[in-house]
Order: sequence, then structure tokens, then C-alpha cells
Amino acid sequence: MHSGRRLAAVGVLASGGLAAANLSAGWLTGSVSVTAAGVEFAGDVLASGIVWAGLAVASRPADANHPYGHGRYESLSGLLVGLLLAVAGLAVCVQSMRTLGALRPPPHSAGLAALAASIVVKTALSWAKFRVGRRIGSAALVADGWNDLTDVLAGATATAALGLAVWDPSRFRAADSLGGFAVGLIMVMAAVGILRSASLVLTDAMPSPELVRQIRAEALRVDGVLDVEKAFARKTGLQYHVDLHVGVAPSLSVDQGHQIAGAVRRRLRASLPWVADVLVHVEPHQAGSDE
Repeated sequence: MHSGRRLAAVGVLASGGLAAANLSAGWLTGSVSVTAAGVEFAGDVLASGIVWAGLAVASRPADANHPYGHGRYESLSGLLVGLLLAVAGLAVCVQSMRTLGALRPPPHSAGLAALAASIVVKTALSWAKFRVGRRIGSAALVADGWNDLTDVLAGATATAALGLAVWDPSRFRAADSLGGFAVGLIMVMAAVGILRSASLVLTDAMPSPELVRQIRAEALRVDGVLDVEKAFARKTGLQYHVDLHVGVAPSLSVDQGHQIAGAVRRRLRASLPWVADVLVHVEPHQAGSDE
């Protein structure tokens, strides 16, 4: 969790520097595509700040009002990043189209340096956020990594558009505005994917079949468990809360069934680090039953 927060803080600083560099370069060189990239990086400053705040709140322990912990704040921050990216992308598209037919001097090649630096920095940031986010199970940090990867694609698009406009202004002057529009469109498309991922977590979507298979397999390794009749899981931040219905011999006493349930809970929490807690319901197992 702490490594994710540190990386999000680094992302804020890096995006802030890139935003200032590209907005300045866009204004000085008259490039719409460079300015669009700067607007996107400025949005990244807010996005990374949201991720950092979400991870900070999600790290708080469970309390009376949040018995399952504060992990959903991490997922909520991912949703906010998607919404922010969508709004910023639409704004960039609209503004780029407004400049399409305007009479402007051709852009200057100096903007290419700012775009090149942005591509390098954002590539490194996206790789780091994917690596750390997947290691700690942070949907918000992974979403921020996709945001950075989108910036790489947007930067490459803006570079190509600006390069055409600089190379032959008489034929490709519109390329700069169209490049800005393409950058905005990339932002919107990335936002859709981020919003979908965050929404699945917030609506208690089941984990992948492979994770459910691991839950069942570990439970069946406990002595006394004859069957796993139901296995549900929902993600609350960086970990899952699991609900299990296990079948035991009908002749067991309540105390024996309770001991088996406790053993299942301990085994899952010890062997599956992505499991936060387990609620085990014990049922009498009938051989050949479909229940």
C-alpha cells in the first residue's frame, strides 16, 4: 500500500512537470496537439492525486462504520479517474475542432522536444504503476497506469501530427488540429475501459474463475470438508471478502462443525494473500445431493 502511495505521489510530480512543459511549448509554438497533450497531463496531476488520496483512505483499518474496511475508497478513486479522463478528453476534442478551420501560423518544431520527453517519462511511469498496482492488487493504481499508457499513445499521435504540420505546412496544417482531436479521442476511449473496471468492483462482480477455483481447492484441503457448495467473493479495495458454504458429515456436532469452519477460514487467509476475510456457513452434506 505504501509503495503504491509513493508511486502515485511521484506521478503527481512528473505529470505536473510535463503539463507545464507541454502547455508552455504549445503556447509558444502555436501547436494544438502539444497543447492538447499538456491539458491531458494537467488532468493527470489531479488523477494521480485522487489515486494517492484513495490509497491513503483505503489503508485505514476497519471500524464500527466500515466493518469490511475502507478498501472501496480505492475503487472509488479509480472511478473518479475514469470520469475525469472522459471529461478532459471530450473538452480536448471540442477545442481541437474549433481550431480546425482557423487561420493560424504553422506550428514550430520546438514542440517535438516536449512531446518526446513526455513519451519517455510516461512509459516509465506506466510500467512502474502496472508492476506495483498488480502486485498489491490496486485497481486505482492500475487504472492510473493505463492513464499513463494512454498518454504515451497520445504523445506519439501528437508527435506524428505536429511532425506533418511542420514538414509541409501548406498540405498538412490541419494535421495539428486533427492530432489534438485524436488525443482527446484516445483519452475518452481509455476512460471507458477504466470506468468499466472500476464499476465491476463497485457492483460486487465475482472474481475470475481461476480465483474461485483456488478458493474451492484450499477449502477442500481442510479435514472434514466434504464439499464446497457455494463460493462467493467480492472485492473491497485491494483484497476479497469470501462467503463459503461447505458440506460436512451430518453426524458432526455443532462444535465440530464450528471447528471445521474456523480451520477453513484460517487456511484461506494464510494461503491466499488476496483474501481479507472468510465467512463460512456449515451445511450437512448428503452424498449424491444436487444442493
